[in-house]
Amino acid sequence: MTDTQVLSTVNLKKSYGEVEVLHDISVAMESGDFLVLLGPSGCGKSTLLNCIAGLEAITAGQLQIGGKDMTQVPPRDRDIAMVFQSYALYPTMTVGENITFGMKVRGIDKATQQAALARVASVLQIEPLLQRKPSELSGGQRQRIAMGRALVRDPKLFLFDEPLSNLDAKLRVEMRAEIRRLHETVNASIVYVTHDQIEAMTLATKICVMNQGYVQQFGSPDEIYFRPANTFVARFMGNPPMNLIAATASPTATGSTLSLASHSAKVPVSLPEGPVQFGFRPEDAEIVTAPATFTTPFTIQRIERTGGDSYAEVMLGETMINIRLPARTSLQAGDELNVKLPDHALHFFDDQTGTRCAD
Repeated sequence: MTDTQVLSTVNLKKSYGEVEVLHDISVAMESGDFLVLLGPSGCGKSTLLNCIAGLEAITAGQLQIGGKDMTQVPPRDRDIAMVFQSYALYPTMTVGENITFGMKVRGIDKATQQAALARVASVLQIEPLLQRKPSELSGGQRQRIAMGRALVRDPKLFLFDEPLSNLDAKLRVEMRAEIRRLHETVNASIVYVTHDQIEAMTLATKICVMNQGYVQQFGSPDEIYFRPANTFVARFMGNPPMNLIAATASPTATGSTLSLASHSAKVPVSLPEGPVQFGFRPEDAEIVTAPATFTTPFTIQRIERTGGDSYAEVMLGETMINIRLPARTSLQAGDELNVKLPDHALHFFDDQTGTRCAD
């Protein structure tokens, strides 16, 4: 662990009886990083967060916070603060009393409490709310107060467990911007659990994609999105997700030819002879007037309009794939579509293991 690392796990495992739910988790983050644990429900991300917090004992491996071994240290001594899904505010206390309650319990003097409260209220812009009760606040305001209660402690590490999942879509966007501003303002070190890839891409400096208790990929948002390590990450990131098509590769003098059910594609990548998973993102497809990457045009099955974008759904054998179109496209179902893929848009994965095999 380097001097600047605020969190490090090495081969961390968690089991319930004989069932292992976290498998050799090794991640690290620097001071000031925003690490997002991302994955579908049941992938182990909240369990990992609870292990970091000390709410769950780890079965094997090591956990360090601020350069110190915290594997056996109780939660109160880990110098962390948590923000939960539920706001967990005391209904009979004012906002100010909720925020400073933990400091009061720890016996911190009133002058220090008030100074900390003023600092946090300024950062979160909640000065007008300090005398109100939680019942008088909106959902977004309550979540802001819950963050204030964590902020007032000034810990080494903040842990957020899906804090926006109870908010409606508009409030989620607003609070996402609030959390990003908070991170930039106080340079907090944050571990954040979510299943929402938009939250992950907009907030994170590092993303840990998890599935079934395994780390699928760990890296920056750009690395996760533009260079997925395997087909799980490729499918999980993106809306619509990456198109993945089973193909058979045949080497040529200038690259490879891919046989894709009813189509074939010419790619400037030397691939070994045999089966491969070929992928490209819907937004990377360029619509052209004559056959290009794919030697025959696609027939549009339907057009899905989302407002800012439109997507053509086309069949490639038995696989439905998506191609992004201009929002005001005049194309419609039944029209033919020629597609060109730039070199950076090509992704190839091992047909058996699903791991990335070429660029």
